[in-house]
Amino acid sequence: MRFGPWYPLTAAAEYAPAGEGVVQLRVAQGLIDYPTGKSAMVWYGHTTDVRTVALALARAHAGKDLWCRHLIEIADATDLAGFCAKLRDEFVRRFGTPPVFENPG
Repeated sequence: MRFGPWYPLTAAAEYAPAGEGVVQLRVAQGLIDYPTGKSAMVWYGHTTDVRTVALALARAHAGKDLWCRHLIEIADATDLAGFCAKLRDEFVRRFGTPPVFENPG
């Protein structure tokens, strides 16, 4: 499993592929304070269509300087929903809360 390079979320139409995958979002600069550390990450998601989700995120967060990336190498028979859940669980263990876009307010 390998993620591709980061790209501006505003360029999702150009870079995000159609099809199932796992998507990550981070702030372009700086770090966000979480209860047990700092991270640039704000969202992890599994989707049946990376492009559709990335474009929806770009619309929902217009004006925010966010960067996106998605899996580019996926091992055969990988449970992508399970893989994404593992990423979120590891984030919660490390930073004490889900990423900010998954825990509004």
